[in-house]
Amino acid sequence: MKTNNFEKKSLIGLSLLTAVLCAGCTQPEHAKNVLEKQGYNNIQMQGYDFFNCAKGDWYHDKFIATGPTGQNVSGVVCAGLFFKGSTTRLD
Repeated sequence: MKTNNFEKKSLIGLSLLTAVLCAGCTQPEHAKNVLEKQGYNNIQMQGYDFFNCAKGDWYHDKFIATGPTGQNVSGVVCAGLFFKGSTTRLD
């Protein structure tokens, strides 16, 4: 099936809009504070994580760090917009 230029431009536009909107869906300083309180150190924030948070989570901050046990870990800090707390999920 052949796609026309309008479909290609629509798909590109939708992809760019999604990327721009998701760029604002991170709170790296908040996520870093959450991780520090949980005993993580050497924290490096990695930007937005598309897949590893729940449906109601608005912020998805990917990270790599040294965990409380001294092991290197990666994961994501998920948080909602208003009254939901933050959740740390490890890969």
